[in-house]
Amino acid sequence: MSEHNLYPMKIVALTRPYVWGGDRLKPYFCDNVVEHSPLAEAWLIGEDNVIANGFLTGRTLLEVSREYGKSLLGEVSAKNNNRFPLLIKILDCAQWLSLQVHPNDEQAIRLEGPAFSGKTEAWYVLEAEPGANLIAGLKPGLTRQAVEDTIRQGNVMELVQYHTLHPDDTIFIGAGTVHALGPGILVYEVQQMSDLTYRIYDWDRPQTAGRLLHIDKSLEVIDPEIEASVIHYDPTGEPFSRSLVRCKPFVFEGLASLGEPIQLDTQGMSFDVVTVIEGEAKLTVGEHQLNLDKYESVLIPASCGAYQLEGKFKALKTQAL
Repeated sequence: MSEHNLYPMKIVALTRPYVWGGDRLKPYFCDNVVEHSPLAEAWLIGEDNVIANGFLTGRTLLEVSREYGKSLLGEVSAKNNNRFPLLIKILDCAQWLSLQVHPNDEQAIRLEGPAFSGKTEAWYVLEAEPGANLIAGLKPGLTRQAVEDTIRQGNVMELVQYHTLHPDDTIFIGAGTVHALGPGILVYEVQQMSDLTYRIYDWDRPQTAGRLLHIDKSLEVIDPEIEASVIHYDPTGEPFSRSLVRCKPFVFEGLASLGEPIQLDTQGMSFDVVTVIEGEAKLTVGEHQLNLDKYESVLIPASCGAYQLEGKFKALKTQAL
Protein backbone atom coordinates (compact mmCIF):
# COMPACT_ATOMS: atom_id res chain seq x y z
CA MET A 1 0.00 0.00 0.00
CA SER A 2 1.12 3.57 -0.59
CA GLU A 3 2.51 5.58 2.29
CA HIS A 4 -0.22 8.14 1.56
CA ASN A 5 -2.78 5.72 3.00
CA LEU A 6 -1.44 6.44 6.48
CA TYR A 7 -3.07 8.99 8.75
CA PRO A 8 -2.89 10.26 12.37
CA MET A 9 -3.85 7.36 14.62
CA LYS A 10 -5.57 7.41 17.98
CA ILE A 11 -4.50 4.48 20.15
CA VAL A 12 -6.38 2.41 22.74
CA ALA A 13 -4.56 2.53 26.09
CA LEU A 14 -3.69 -0.64 28.00
CA THR A 15 -3.77 -0.70 31.81
CA ARG A 16 -1.72 -2.52 34.43
CA PRO A 17 -2.94 -3.07 38.08
CA TYR A 18 0.45 -3.41 39.82
CA VAL A 19 0.62 -3.47 43.61
CA TRP A 20 2.17 0.00 43.92
CA GLY A 21 -0.51 1.79 41.85
CA GLY A 22 -3.15 4.33 42.88
CA ASP A 23 -6.47 5.78 41.66
CA ARG A 24 -5.57 9.01 39.85
CA LEU A 25 -5.72 7.52 36.35
CA LYS A 26 -9.08 5.80 36.75
CA PRO A 27 -11.21 8.79 35.60
CA TYR A 28 -9.35 8.76 32.27
CA PHE A 29 -9.00 5.02 31.69
CA CYS A 30 -11.91 3.58 33.70
CA ASP A 31 -13.21 1.40 30.84
CA ASN A 32 -10.12 -0.78 31.10
CA VAL A 33 -9.90 -1.04 34.89
CA VAL A 34 -11.11 -3.79 37.22
CA GLU A 35 -13.08 -2.28 40.11
CA HIS A 36 -11.18 -2.07 43.42
CA SER A 37 -7.83 -2.79 41.70
CA PRO A 38 -5.05 -0.19 41.76
CA LEU A 39 -4.31 1.36 38.38
CA ALA A 40 -0.53 1.62 38.29
CA GLU A 41 0.17 2.17 34.59
CA ALA A 42 -1.64 3.27 31.45
CA TRP A 43 0.32 2.13 28.40
CA LEU A 44 -0.51 4.85 25.87
CA ILE A 45 1.60 3.78 22.90
CA GLY A 46 3.49 0.53 22.33
CA GLU A 47 3.65 -2.39 19.96
CA ASP A 48 0.78 -4.22 21.72
CA ASN A 49 -1.59 -1.23 21.61
CA VAL A 50 -4.49 -1.25 19.15
CA ILE A 51 -5.41 1.53 16.70
CA ALA A 52 -8.78 3.15 17.44
CA ASN A 53 -9.63 5.04 14.22
CA GLY A 54 -9.50 4.75 10.45
CA PHE A 55 -9.17 1.69 8.23
CA LEU A 56 -6.49 0.23 10.53
CA THR A 57 -8.89 0.11 13.51
CA GLY A 58 -8.28 -3.01 15.61
CA ARG A 59 -4.75 -3.62 14.30
CA THR A 60 -1.81 -3.56 16.73
CA LEU A 61 1.17 -1.28 16.21
CA LEU A 62 3.30 -4.42 15.99
CA GLU A 63 1.32 -5.57 12.95
CA VAL A 64 1.13 -2.16 11.29
CA SER A 65 4.84 -1.46 11.84
CA ARG A 66 5.75 -4.72 10.10
CA GLU A 67 3.42 -3.98 7.19
CA TYR A 68 4.19 -0.30 6.58
CA GLY A 69 7.80 -0.12 7.79
CA LYS A 70 9.43 3.14 6.74
CA SER A 71 6.12 4.85 5.90
CA LEU A 72 5.08 4.55 9.54
CA LEU A 73 8.40 4.51 11.36
CA GLY A 74 10.66 6.60 9.14
CA GLU A 75 14.42 6.16 9.09
CA VAL A 76 14.39 4.15 12.34
CA SER A 77 12.58 1.28 10.59
CA ALA A 78 15.77 -0.26 9.19
CA LYS A 79 17.74 -0.40 12.44
CA ASN A 80 14.69 -1.70 14.37
CA ASN A 81 13.78 -4.34 11.77
CA ASN A 82 10.36 -2.69 11.34
CA ARG A 83 9.57 -3.14 15.02
CA PHE A 84 7.83 -0.31 16.86
CA PRO A 85 10.72 1.02 18.99
CA LEU A 86 9.12 2.90 21.90
CA LEU A 87 6.74 2.37 24.81
CA ILE A 88 5.03 5.41 26.34
CA LYS A 89 3.17 5.20 29.65
CA ILE A 90 1.67 7.15 32.53
CA LEU A 91 2.51 5.79 35.99
CA ASP A 92 0.57 6.54 39.19
CA CYS A 93 2.82 5.78 42.14
CA ALA A 94 1.02 5.31 45.46
CA GLN A 95 3.91 3.27 46.90
CA TRP A 96 7.61 2.97 46.16
CA LEU A 97 8.44 1.06 43.02
CA SER A 98 11.24 -1.47 43.27
CA LEU A 99 14.82 -0.21 43.20
CA GLN A 100 16.01 -1.34 39.79
CA VAL A 101 18.40 -0.89 36.90
CA HIS A 102 18.17 -1.55 33.15
CA PRO A 103 20.81 -2.87 30.73
CA ASN A 104 21.95 -1.16 27.55
CA ASP A 105 21.50 -2.85 24.17
CA GLU A 106 24.84 -4.68 24.25
CA GLN A 107 24.31 -5.92 27.81
CA ALA A 108 20.75 -7.05 27.03
CA ILE A 109 21.99 -9.22 24.16
CA ARG A 110 24.84 -10.63 26.24
CA LEU A 111 22.72 -11.41 29.30
CA GLU A 112 19.40 -12.37 27.70
CA GLY A 113 19.97 -13.21 24.03
CA PRO A 114 19.88 -11.66 20.55
CA ALA A 115 16.12 -11.00 20.61
CA PHE A 116 16.45 -8.53 23.51
CA SER A 117 17.18 -4.81 23.62
CA GLY A 118 18.19 -2.47 26.41
CA LYS A 119 16.08 0.12 28.15
CA THR A 120 16.72 3.83 28.35
CA GLU A 121 13.89 6.03 29.61
CA ALA A 122 12.87 9.54 30.61
CA TRP A 123 10.23 10.78 33.04
CA TYR A 124 8.14 13.94 33.02
CA VAL A 125 6.35 14.75 36.30
CA LEU A 126 2.65 15.44 35.77
CA GLU A 127 1.74 15.68 39.46
CA ALA A 128 3.78 15.52 42.66
CA GLU A 129 2.62 15.77 46.24
CA PRO A 130 4.67 18.10 48.48
CA GLY A 131 7.94 16.42 49.39
CA ALA A 132 7.56 13.63 46.84
CA ASN A 133 10.85 12.21 45.66
CA LEU A 134 12.54 9.50 43.68
CA ILE A 135 15.85 7.69 43.64
CA ALA A 136 18.18 8.15 40.67
CA GLY A 137 21.88 7.36 40.73
CA LEU A 138 24.32 6.54 43.51
CA LYS A 139 26.32 8.71 45.86
CA PRO A 140 29.49 10.08 44.26
CA GLY A 141 32.91 8.47 44.66
CA LEU A 142 31.78 4.85 44.96
CA THR A 143 33.89 2.12 43.40
CA ARG A 144 32.29 -0.80 41.62
CA GLN A 145 33.64 -3.15 44.31
CA ALA A 146 32.14 -1.03 47.09
CA VAL A 147 28.77 -1.07 45.31
CA GLU A 148 28.86 -4.84 44.91
CA ASP A 149 29.88 -5.47 48.51
CA THR A 150 27.16 -3.21 49.89
CA ILE A 151 24.42 -4.67 47.68
CA ARG A 152 25.35 -8.26 48.52
CA GLN A 153 25.24 -7.34 52.22
CA GLY A 154 21.66 -6.13 51.73
CA ASN A 155 22.47 -2.47 52.42
CA VAL A 156 21.91 -0.90 48.99
CA MET A 157 19.78 1.93 50.41
CA GLU A 158 22.93 3.37 51.98
CA LEU A 159 24.21 4.14 48.46
CA VAL A 160 21.32 5.83 46.67
CA GLN A 161 20.65 9.47 45.76
CA TYR A 162 17.23 11.03 46.45
CA HIS A 163 15.76 13.86 44.34
CA THR A 164 12.77 16.01 45.33
CA LEU A 165 10.24 16.45 42.51
CA HIS A 166 7.78 19.11 41.36
CA PRO A 167 5.29 19.22 38.48
CA ASP A 168 6.98 19.87 35.11
CA ASP A 169 10.26 18.29 36.22
CA THR A 170 12.04 15.97 33.79
CA ILE A 171 14.66 13.34 34.63
CA PHE A 172 16.64 11.16 32.24
CA ILE A 173 17.24 7.54 33.30
CA GLY A 174 19.93 6.06 31.09
CA ALA A 175 20.77 2.37 31.08
CA GLY A 176 22.90 1.55 34.12
CA THR A 177 21.17 4.11 36.40
CA VAL A 178 19.91 2.75 39.73
CA HIS A 179 16.43 4.23 40.21
CA ALA A 180 13.02 4.00 41.87
CA LEU A 181 9.91 6.17 41.69
CA GLY A 182 8.41 7.18 45.03
CA PRO A 183 4.83 7.62 46.28
CA GLY A 184 2.79 10.71 45.45
CA ILE A 185 4.03 11.02 41.85
CA LEU A 186 2.15 10.86 38.56
CA VAL A 187 4.72 10.55 35.81
CA TYR A 188 4.79 10.31 32.01
CA GLU A 189 7.41 7.84 30.85
CA VAL A 190 9.09 7.40 27.47
CA GLN A 191 11.22 4.28 27.08
CA GLN A 192 12.65 1.84 24.60
CA MET A 193 10.29 -1.01 23.70
CA SER A 194 11.87 -3.35 26.26
CA ASP A 195 10.67 -4.97 29.46
CA LEU A 196 14.12 -5.81 30.88
CA THR A 197 14.13 -4.74 34.52
CA TYR A 198 16.64 -6.00 37.07
CA ARG A 199 15.35 -5.52 40.62
CA ILE A 200 17.86 -4.80 43.36
CA TYR A 201 15.50 -4.19 46.28
CA ASP A 202 11.68 -4.35 46.55
CA TRP A 203 10.97 -2.80 49.96
CA ASP A 204 10.73 -6.23 51.61
CA ARG A 205 7.68 -7.23 49.55
CA PRO A 206 7.41 -11.03 49.19
CA GLN A 207 9.20 -12.35 46.12
CA THR A 208 6.88 -13.94 43.58
CA ALA A 209 7.43 -15.38 40.13
CA GLY A 210 6.67 -11.95 38.67
CA ARG A 211 8.65 -9.91 41.20
CA LEU A 212 12.00 -11.59 41.69
CA LEU A 213 15.24 -9.87 42.63
CA HIS A 214 18.10 -9.99 40.10
CA ILE A 215 21.20 -9.18 42.12
CA ASP A 216 23.82 -10.78 39.86
CA LYS A 217 22.47 -9.26 36.66
CA SER A 218 22.02 -5.88 38.38
CA LEU A 219 25.68 -5.86 39.32
CA GLU A 220 26.59 -6.61 35.71
CA VAL A 221 24.90 -3.45 34.43
CA ILE A 222 25.05 -0.83 37.22
CA ASP A 223 27.18 2.19 36.32
CA PRO A 224 28.25 3.84 39.61
CA GLU A 225 29.53 6.94 37.80
CA ILE A 226 26.17 8.03 36.35
CA GLU A 227 25.01 11.34 37.86
CA ALA A 228 21.28 11.87 37.41
CA SER A 229 19.78 15.36 37.66
CA VAL A 230 16.29 16.86 37.58
CA ILE A 231 15.49 19.54 34.99
CA HIS A 232 12.63 21.98 35.59
CA TYR A 233 10.92 24.22 33.07
CA ASP A 234 7.96 26.57 33.20
CA PRO A 235 5.52 25.76 30.35
CA THR A 236 3.83 29.16 30.29
CA GLY A 237 3.92 32.18 28.02
CA GLU A 238 4.19 32.15 24.23
CA PRO A 239 3.69 29.01 22.14
CA PHE A 240 6.84 26.94 22.03
CA SER A 241 8.40 23.56 21.51
CA ARG A 242 11.19 22.87 23.99
CA SER A 243 13.59 19.94 24.06
CA LEU A 244 13.53 18.04 27.36
CA VAL A 245 15.70 14.98 26.61
CA ARG A 246 17.71 14.04 23.54
CA CYS A 247 19.35 10.62 23.64
CA LYS A 248 20.14 7.78 21.27
CA PRO A 249 16.68 6.14 21.28
CA PHE A 250 14.46 9.26 21.23
CA VAL A 251 13.89 13.01 21.38
CA PHE A 252 11.42 14.14 24.05
CA GLU A 253 9.88 17.65 23.91
CA GLY A 254 7.41 19.83 25.75
CA LEU A 255 4.80 21.83 23.82
CA ALA A 256 2.57 24.62 25.07
CA SER A 257 0.16 27.13 23.52
CA LEU A 258 -2.28 29.75 24.77
CA GLY A 259 -4.27 29.50 21.54
CA GLU A 260 -1.82 30.17 18.72
CA PRO A 261 -1.14 27.27 16.32
CA ILE A 262 2.13 25.33 16.56
CA GLN A 263 3.56 24.09 13.26
CA LEU A 264 5.43 20.77 13.37
CA ASP A 265 6.83 18.33 10.82
CA THR A 266 7.99 14.71 10.94
CA GLN A 267 10.12 15.45 7.82
CA GLY A 268 9.76 11.76 7.04
CA MET A 269 12.50 10.96 9.57
CA SER A 270 10.37 9.31 12.27
CA PHE A 271 6.84 9.08 13.60
CA ASP A 272 5.75 11.60 16.25
CA VAL A 273 3.72 10.74 19.35
CA VAL A 274 1.81 13.65 20.92
CA THR A 275 0.00 13.39 24.27
CA VAL A 276 -2.05 16.28 25.65
CA ILE A 277 -1.40 16.68 29.38
CA GLU A 278 -3.49 19.79 30.01
CA GLY A 279 -6.33 21.47 28.12
CA GLU A 280 -7.48 20.46 24.65
CA ALA A 281 -5.78 20.49 21.25
CA LYS A 282 -6.94 20.15 17.66
CA LEU A 283 -4.57 18.27 15.36
CA THR A 284 -4.62 18.93 11.63
CA VAL A 285 -2.68 16.68 9.24
CA GLY A 286 -3.62 17.47 5.65
CA GLU A 287 -7.33 16.65 5.34
CA HIS A 288 -7.41 14.83 8.69
CA GLN A 289 -8.44 16.50 11.95
CA LEU A 290 -8.57 15.05 15.45
CA ASN A 291 -9.48 16.57 18.80
CA LEU A 292 -7.32 15.53 21.74
CA ASP A 293 -8.42 15.76 25.37
CA LYS A 294 -6.28 15.36 28.48
CA TYR A 295 -4.14 12.19 28.37
CA GLU A 296 -5.22 11.33 24.84
CA SER A 297 -2.40 10.41 22.47
CA VAL A 298 -1.99 10.39 18.72
CA LEU A 299 0.61 8.65 16.56
CA ILE A 300 1.58 10.67 13.48
CA PRO A 301 3.28 8.43 10.89
CA ALA A 302 6.57 9.59 9.41
CA SER A 303 5.01 9.87 5.94
CA CYS A 304 2.45 12.45 7.15
CA GLY A 305 5.04 15.25 7.19
CA ALA A 306 3.76 18.68 8.26
CA TYR A 307 1.01 19.03 10.86
CA GLN A 308 -0.48 21.64 13.16
CA LEU A 309 -1.63 21.73 16.78
CA GLU A 310 -3.91 24.50 17.98
CA GLY A 311 -5.82 25.34 21.14
CA LYS A 312 -4.97 26.11 24.74
CA PHE A 313 -2.94 23.13 25.89
CA LYS A 314 0.22 21.58 27.21
CA ALA A 315 1.49 18.48 25.45
CA LEU A 316 4.46 16.15 25.26
CA LYS A 317 5.96 15.02 21.96
CA THR A 318 8.28 12.09 21.33
CA GLN A 319 10.18 11.15 18.19
CA ALA A 320 12.29 8.00 17.82
CA LEU A 321 15.93 8.20 16.71
